Amino acid sequence: MDMVHQVLSLADQFSKLKIPQSTVQKLLSTQPPAESNMFRVDFRSTHVHYLNNLEEDAKYRRWRSNINEILMPVFPGQLRYIRKNLFHAVYVLDPATVCGLESVDMILSMYENNLPMRFGVILYSTTFIKMVEMSGGELQVSKAEDGQVGEDISTMIIRLFIYMKENQGTHMAFQFLSNVNRLRTESEDSSGALEVHHVEGAFVETLLPKAKTPPQDILLKLEKEQNFKELSQESSMFVLKLGLSKLQCCLLMNGLVFDTNEDALINAMNDELPRIQEQVYYGHISSHTNVLEKFLSESGIQRYNPQIVADTKVKPRFISLASSILGGESELNEINYLHSPDTIDDLKPVTHLLAVDITSRKGMKLLHEGIRYLIGGTKSSRLGVLFSVNPGPDLPSLLFMKVFEITASSYSHKKKVLNFLDQLCSFYASEYMLASSTSAEGTQPFIDKVCELADANGIPSNGYKSILSEFSVDEFRGHLNKVVQFLYRQLALESGSNAVITNGRVTVSVDEGEILSHDLLLLESVEFKQRIKFILEIIEEVKWQDVDPDMLTSKFISDVIMFVSSAMATRDRSSESARFEVLNAKYSAVVLNNGNSSIHVDAVVDPLSPSGQKLASLLRVLWKHIQPSMRIVLNPLSSLVDIPLKNYYRYVIPTMDDFSTTDYTISGPKAFFANMPLSKTLTMNLDVPEPWLVEPVIAVHDLDNILLENLGDTRTLQAVFELEALLLTGHCSEKDHEPPRGLQLILGTKSTPHLVDTLVMANLGYWQMKVFPGVWYLQLAPGRSSELYLLKEGGVGSHDTPLSKRITIDDLRGKLVHLEVVKKKGKEHENLLISSDDNHLQEGKKGNRDSWNSNLLKWASGFISGKEQLKKSESTSVGQGKGGRRGKTINIFSIASGHLYERFLKIMILSVLKNSDRPVKFWFIKNYLSPQFKDVIPLMAKEYGFEYELITYKWPTWLHKQKEKQRIIWAYKILFLDVIFPLSLEKVIFVDADQIVRADMGELYDMDIKGRPLAYTPFCDNNKDMDGYRFWRQGFWKDHLRGRPYHISALYVVDLVKFRETAAGDNLRVFYETLSKDPNSLSNLDQDLPNFAQHTVPIFSLPQEWLWCESWCGNATKSKAKTIDLCNNPMTKEPKLQGARRIVPEWPDLDFEARQFTAKVLGEEVEPQEPVAPAKQSEDPITDSSAKEEDDQESKSEL
Repeated sequence: MDMVHQVLSLADQFSKLKIPQSTVQKLLSTQPPAESNMFRVDFRSTHVHYLNNLEEDAKYRRWRSNINEILMPVFPGQLRYIRKNLFHAVYVLDPATVCGLESVDMILSMYENNLPMRFGVILYSTTFIKMVEMSGGELQVSKAEDGQVGEDISTMIIRLFIYMKENQGTHMAFQFLSNVNRLRTESEDSSGALEVHHVEGAFVETLLPKAKTPPQDILLKLEKEQNFKELSQESSMFVLKLGLSKLQCCLLMNGLVFDTNEDALINAMNDELPRIQEQVYYGHISSHTNVLEKFLSESGIQRYNPQIVADTKVKPRFISLASSILGGESELNEINYLHSPDTIDDLKPVTHLLAVDITSRKGMKLLHEGIRYLIGGTKSSRLGVLFSVNPGPDLPSLLFMKVFEITASSYSHKKKVLNFLDQLCSFYASEYMLASSTSAEGTQPFIDKVCELADANGIPSNGYKSILSEFSVDEFRGHLNKVVQFLYRQLALESGSNAVITNGRVTVSVDEGEILSHDLLLLESVEFKQRIKFILEIIEEVKWQDVDPDMLTSKFISDVIMFVSSAMATRDRSSESARFEVLNAKYSAVVLNNGNSSIHVDAVVDPLSPSGQKLASLLRVLWKHIQPSMRIVLNPLSSLVDIPLKNYYRYVIPTMDDFSTTDYTISGPKAFFANMPLSKTLTMNLDVPEPWLVEPVIAVHDLDNILLENLGDTRTLQAVFELEALLLTGHCSEKDHEPPRGLQLILGTKSTPHLVDTLVMANLGYWQMKVFPGVWYLQLAPGRSSELYLLKEGGVGSHDTPLSKRITIDDLRGKLVHLEVVKKKGKEHENLLISSDDNHLQEGKKGNRDSWNSNLLKWASGFISGKEQLKKSESTSVGQGKGGRRGKTINIFSIASGHLYERFLKIMILSVLKNSDRPVKFWFIKNYLSPQFKDVIPLMAKEYGFEYELITYKWPTWLHKQKEKQRIIWAYKILFLDVIFPLSLEKVIFVDADQIVRADMGELYDMDIKGRPLAYTPFCDNNKDMDGYRFWRQGFWKDHLRGRPYHISALYVVDLVKFRETAAGDNLRVFYETLSKDPNSLSNLDQDLPNFAQHTVPIFSLPQEWLWCESWCGNATKSKAKTIDLCNNPMTKEPKLQGARRIVPEWPDLDFEARQFTAKVLGEEVEPQEPVAPAKQSEDPITDSSAKEEDDQESKSEL
């Protein structure tokens, strides 16, 4: 839907630009060329000094020359020795640096080891390049000063290298560089710095065996030889032009840029190999092809600038210039463009807009480079200037900007206008920017100088005189403020920033000289090739209908291309694109034509798949509201083993029909299911966007067990759902380390910094929290997390919360936050999670408890809604005094779904309370509770004096999801124990909803479980009738358990402190992810998983009396039972309610008490004795939730 909305928005913008409908559809459906990150630097020149040539050197004479050998399979790591220059490893280096000299040694070593690669070097002098940059990029300046300036050591080495190569051959020249490095390393100077005597010594040493005249004489003679000096300077200038001097040392592998170390070379070769193999396979490269020529002519660029041709990790920023024009912003329409000489009337598909602050040297430099770029000559590009000045610019700078605007608007057609502007920039920079102070009287000399320069370049100066004499400073300042506001609002550029906007692509200039005229040329070629060329081809073919012929100038069409290409660049295109038009859809397609629509939809649908259900609903909504041209190709499976669809599905989307035409009422979006089967048991579920937490708020009937024939005469069931909260998710990382598992995060507002908390999982460093729209602050929790770690780039500038990250939730899409943390200095080797012996743990726990109690026990645990928080606070205050409950609170956790299990849950609550005098707090998973239960539980808490809390955790997108609701519920019992509870909770007992407690749960709560994170009761084995069903005593389970017991999951204790410290949750999720993808694994998920993982996540076995169940234990031990579980008997399959009355004598009284209380709250009548009917067996494949089936599922869980 987002994609459709985006396309509709673009279509609307294009229509407003007067582009015909057919062209709009063509623009939107044309695939731009694949984003290429294969930018090769075109280094072909005489400045490359190759060491070898595989095709010509005698050394490689015995190698095979058949190019097809590259396709032959070899062992991993084995090289292919083919007599062809396939890999060109050219090193760009400064021979006076350690990196440069060590690279030369590495090249020679690899050459001697017969690596099948052509090696070469391009040499440059860093010092010389700096000097050239200081003098404004002019080589002539440095030449003129040659007499005065001493030659730097790099230039000297290059000069001697070139001489050596020309007179003694390439090998001697490389040997000379190697000798330089040897003498440097052998010198007594501990710093290892290179000195002139090293170079001279190496030169003499290399030349001595073959020299006819003394090498010292040659050295003196060469100093006066101008030719070699010029060649060495040209080599440095070539590197400067390529933009590679900033990388210090780099490797060009067939033009691709890499580091210079040996690993990088082999990796570069391995990366390039499959590309060459593919070209050979398709016949694009033969034995006669020059591989380097082919690659560089196809994807070569003349310059390397990482800001422009960066790797794919850093995506360029694009903004739509069309939306700003159509939104009434006039600044772009007022720009007057400058062109290269004699090209003013040509169509210019590329538009560079320079946002410059000319009061800064950076801005002036960028403007100057822009003008030089045009002087250099470009046929497909034009240049516009937007002045982005800081508030209160001085008078000379205002005059300069005014002169620039006059020139661009009135004289851009003049032949020497660019020379005039170039001279004007140089004059202004030298006189007004470098001068220490400028007086107010300086305006007239400035105007005089402008007129003088104008006359010299054939531009009438009278125009300047008349306009500048009537110049209104305030009016011009107002105009500049508008431009600054436009840049900030539309392009997010602060005043005083310098940037280039190339057809919507924003490249910000941070350092002086970062963007040169060569970079503008690079931007032009890259953007034209990737984004503009295909748009230009479409726009050139347009037959303009509603446009005045006088308007159809090259400027109009250049503007259209600029607006269209910038708008198209903001569009999210998936990396995968399919060519649907090739599908033959003669017999299996539904075609809906609409010639007026700018959107065409091709859909390939398997009609009997869950995704097909969803897609069909989406297509229906699209057809109803925007009538696109549509072709639906049906693509069913050829054969079916099972009926693939097990549900009815409706897609709900808000529409204008939801709003009443007569009054202010809103009916709201709804899903309506008609003609549903009456006798089948159904379950209602919502399929919502990932960041939404949704719950039913009105539902009279049990949504898990819907039987329409039981609804009476209406035969209609209604339910209302509410968006309760949004999800804030994220991934936390630590550079060069695994994610910091167990890191504690807290989220809140400025006034209340701790409202929600969570843990970072080891799995992808994932974390999640519930939020509402608003501004939040995320920070590390007090304690060990904030002692060891700091948030990177986390400061919001406030002194109170210097370590918080501000997060704004301003729409219903939730938010994904990438968080980076770093360890504090001195703590680099400390572990966040401490695994320690029991004594140490107990001490730690004690200390931990105190700090958490003081800081966090008033954790805003409600955070569900204001109403519930109020209910909870009432229940809390009453609970502590009611019934004289004293002592440490027992925390009990349970989960229920459907009215039957909620009925059992109330009985379990009563049985716990009647057997203990201590305060009790219940934790219920909110996701599956009915609205009635959520209405009853606060009043029940008030009446019986207990606390409760509703908790939830959204299933993470990366974790393999279960499809059946019952299995999802089982998973919630075990998978998220470390993150679903607040960090202040230290221990919790899970009790199944259908369990009856007969002992004080405080005894179990206080039990020492010997430092284990989990404690379960093993299955008892004294009922011999069930021996045939004890699967853990045979086959896989017997081998896996290796003598350990198999435990039942109806009751277990979780030591949350130990569970988090040992990352037990992470380990369980790893086991789950591995096993759950096999449909035959984890058939009893909540039970099999901890039992399978007990070698890694140890389990303490509780005494047998803590869980008795008739099926497995027999009647002999019933009298000692502290809890009774109603687990199903796989032999008799007796219904739960019937079994409960028969097995547990106190159950009917507890049930009557719970039902009586519920009826009182809901205003219903209750019968003293409810008849028990066997649950009806469902036949419908849709359902998984009739009472009978629930019994079956439960029995599976506890087998």
